Amino acid sequence: MPGSIDSPPLSAVFVPDSRAAWVRLVIAVVIGSIGSVGMWSVVVVIPVVQADFAATRGAASLAFTCAMLGFGFGGVGMGKLSDRLGIVPAIAIGTVAMTFGYVGAGYATALWQFNLMHFLIGLGAAATFGPLMTEASHWFDRHRGLAVTIAASGNYIAGTFWPTVVERAVAHAGWRATHIAIGLGCALMMAILVALLRWQMGRATVRSHANAAPPRVDLGLGTNALTALLFVAAIACCVAMAMPQVHIVAYCGDLGYGMARGAEMLSLMLAFGIVSRVGSGFLADRIGGLRTLLLGSVAQGVALVFYLFFDGLTSLYVISAMFGLFQGGIVPSYAIIVRETMPAGQAATRVGLVIFASVIGMSFGGWVSGAIFDATGSYRAAFLNGIGWNAVNVFIVMALLLRARRQRLAFI
Repeated sequence: MPGSIDSPPLSAVFVPDSRAAWVRLVIAVVIGSIGSVGMWSVVVVIPVVQADFAATRGAASLAFTCAMLGFGFGGVGMGKLSDRLGIVPAIAIGTVAMTFGYVGAGYATALWQFNLMHFLIGLGAAATFGPLMTEASHWFDRHRGLAVTIAASGNYIAGTFWPTVVERAVAHAGWRATHIAIGLGCALMMAILVALLRWQMGRATVRSHANAAPPRVDLGLGTNALTALLFVAAIACCVAMAMPQVHIVAYCGDLGYGMARGAEMLSLMLAFGIVSRVGSGFLADRIGGLRTLLLGSVAQGVALVFYLFFDGLTSLYVISAMFGLFQGGIVPSYAIIVRETMPAGQAATRVGLVIFASVIGMSFGGWVSGAIFDATGSYRAAFLNGIGWNAVNVFIVMALLLRARRQRLAFI
């Protein structure tokens, strides 16, 4: 009943693109901004943990790999849970996993324990990304692309302020105390936000996709075949994406600029990524998810080429901002493509699978870049590796665009 303790004081019938939808979206962005801390804290502490455990750069980078694997498996599992039970239980379970992961990492006595705890951290962060993007797509129709990218921006908002916060906390209190504080503090904040979202959505927390809009684009492919192609494309683009995002802090340290400058560049990169994500949503609502993905992928490749030729301090700030501006809309574009081409009832699971692919790419890219550095003593070959993988993504997206064009011509 309207005004009862079990439901918010909103209309009993939810209307897509309404004021209620925007209120939900605001809450979702805040949840994503806090829950995505697990994506970025490890990037900052890699050099410190490497020194503490007397490990190689590649071994220390495995913490990021574990976090990404947890994020990938969590995306699929939390997506299935969201499709069946709703977004609120998925986020609640993710919060518990993240809390245990951070506290456990703070008490780790060996590097393998620290790495293993990051699997839990990634598992928890997963609930606040793919499933939340998919959920937002059910709240909107006319502004679906914009809503998805705004929901995804929580991840980059987290990347804008968390690296600097973590770097300063580590400098003052050490990485162990920092991890424990993050785990306990985020658990409290997430509990409040999840309760607020549950109240705002009322009974719509379960199967909110039931009345969502149908697919708009026909590629003439089965959902499994299309998911497989998007899976490969996501791996390729995220191997390329991982090089600057995972190693910019360490790269700046190696060049003599210091970790703090690298953390600032990462924050700058992700701040411009927020602009890119929101802008790509506007663009996707006009030209579609596939074209938006192609533009982002080509631009990302251009930015990677610039890293090969410029390594001055000012140049790295500029290129990092450019990289963020170019690549920020890439991953949300996959969620938009899924919603444009597949049934809403499968969306969270399918998006979870594609996000899992992006995580495989990020985790492999993060590790292989460190391994290439260990083998060559330089990040130049790692940048070249990223450029090659990016070209694979461009090829697949162009092929899907050509197929979509042929399908339209055949229909006409």
